[in-house]
Amino acid sequence: MNHDVYDNPLIGRYASTEMSQLWSPQTKHSTWRKLWVVLAEAERELGLDISQAQVDELKAKVDDIDFEAAARHEKRLRHDVMAHVHAYGDVCPAAKPIIHLGATSCYVTDNTDLILMRRGLELLRAKLVATIDQLAKFAVEYRDLPCLGFTHLQPAQPVTVGKRATLWCYDLVLDLEEISHRIASLKLRGVKGTTGTQATFLALFDGNHAKVEELDQLVCRKLGFETSYSVTGQTYSRKVDSQVIDVLGGLAQSAHKAGSDLRLLQSRKEIEEPFEKHQIGSSAMAYKRNPMRSERMCGLARFVMSLTSSTAQTTATQWMERTLDDSANRRLTIPQAFLAIDAILILYRNVVDGLVVYPKVIARHLDEELPFMATEEILMAGVRAGGDRQELHERIRVHSIEAGKQVKEHGLSNDLIDRLKSEPSFANVDLTGALDPRRFVGRAPEQVDSFVANVIEPIRRQYAADLNRKAEELHV
Repeated sequence: MNHDVYDNPLIGRYASTEMSQLWSPQTKHSTWRKLWVVLAEAERELGLDISQAQVDELKAKVDDIDFEAAARHEKRLRHDVMAHVHAYGDVCPAAKPIIHLGATSCYVTDNTDLILMRRGLELLRAKLVATIDQLAKFAVEYRDLPCLGFTHLQPAQPVTVGKRATLWCYDLVLDLEEISHRIASLKLRGVKGTTGTQATFLALFDGNHAKVEELDQLVCRKLGFETSYSVTGQTYSRKVDSQVIDVLGGLAQSAHKAGSDLRLLQSRKEIEEPFEKHQIGSSAMAYKRNPMRSERMCGLARFVMSLTSSTAQTTATQWMERTLDDSANRRLTIPQAFLAIDAILILYRNVVDGLVVYPKVIARHLDEELPFMATEEILMAGVRAGGDRQELHERIRVHSIEAGKQVKEHGLSNDLIDRLKSEPSFANVDLTGALDPRRFVGRAPEQVDSFVANVIEPIRRQYAADLNRKAEELHV
């Protein structure tokens, strides 16, 4: 690492080596060369004057890239694609005359981006599936542990820890569906020429439209794609970029939501993210156990969500067949969105694998609020025991207000049940049994079971190969 220049933290601190390598100059420019090889090979197969020896020479030098030579060419030519054409030609002298034959720069740049995005989505999908699997296991483990529910961040009807986890998990399932759809939908730009009309290729094949169409499809098949986009300008529609980054933005939203919930729960000491033996929570406050993983997950998620507006604006401002104001923007937004989501999923998996649950704290918090939540059931029980509904309601209301004062004004425990026990009208009601939290969680445990059986198990079967994926260690 060169400590005298800026180091992108997505590379140096957060993302995996695998994802960093995918967006590296080596992978990018080796893919450019593979595209030139495939183009020459397909053109030869369709009858152009290109020898097998020329194709073989190109194949032999796909990964042997002299980046310093390319930089010297670019300084002179002020054109990155032509710089690499010349650098390739320097080591493939016999093939030099036919490199990039009939193509425009976007033949290599756009097709490469599509290839890398599809591979990037596949890498993310594997991590996502493994995270879904682990989160579902957590949900099953705590399927029936009652906890306080919240609406408006105010105490509400109890749920279970496992049911709450299914909410986080289901968001990821929806993201998985979107990612899989995008992987299946991505096509190549193909062989379309300078403004998308294929005019140069039509000239190369002496006006033979069928051969030009065959060339386009042949290149796609050789690169592992079924087909290309039906029409393009000089570039494929930048709407495709926007759609892909929107999917990543959606995954960032899910991670941010779960990360925020975990930060709130850790502040209540109910659930904690992993905390290592020698980890320091604060440089000043030695007792601190800060949720740094969840906080980092949220911070990276906000970054990814902000990138969706950039790709949207790029799509909206492409004039006619294309403008070049997309280039610098795309060099930043697309790789960094993938790197950041990769880092988020590493964090998410790490957090889920090490979550610590504190049932006694959860029970204490639930006990503090449960008397109020039980009042409706107590009211109904009092009516069944022969009481007057309106009178019982009034007594509960008065005692609830007084119990609330004890809690809020005097810092004492909630004594509502003790107050009601002193009321003759509730003498025949089992007030103690009314506070069993399991009576208030509804079908939460059964909903966890149903969710795992009907949603998670099919995912596990479909993506079985990804379930044993080893969790990656955090860099920092």
